[in-house]
Amino acid sequence: MIEINGPFYQVRADGFTLTIPRWEGHAPEDTPEADATITLPNGSRHYASFMTLDAVQQVMDRHRDTGECSSGAYFWTTDLIITRRPGIPAMVDAVADLIATGDLTAACRALDPEHDLDGDQ
Repeated sequence: MIEINGPFYQVRADGFTLTIPRWEGHAPEDTPEADATITLPNGSRHYASFMTLDAVQQVMDRHRDTGECSSGAYFWTTDLIITRRPGIPAMVDAVADLIATGDLTAACRALDPEHDLDGDQ
C-alpha cells in the first residue's frame, strides 16, 4: 500500500521500505520515473532512479534539442533501474526481485548512514 508521508510516497514491503519524493504531475500508479531510497530492515539504505523505456526516450529526445549528451546520442544516469511498466508497484516489484536475487547492492549504491532522507546530519 502506498502511503503519503509528508513530501514522500512510502511503501512498506516485505523486507524493505521504498521512499519516493512526491513530484507534481506524477501519479504513483502510473509515474514513468522516480528517484527512491530503499531502506532494508538492518537500517542500510540504497539509492535508485527508476525509469521506463519511454521516459528514457523522452530524455534523449530532449537532449537532442538541448545539445546535451552529444545531442541525445546517448543517455546515462547512476543507479538506474529500467522497468517495462510505469508506476510505483512496478518499482516495488523490481526492488523485491533485486533483493531476492542478491543484486540490490550491485544495482544501487549504498547511502551514507550518517545522513537522513533530507541530507541532514
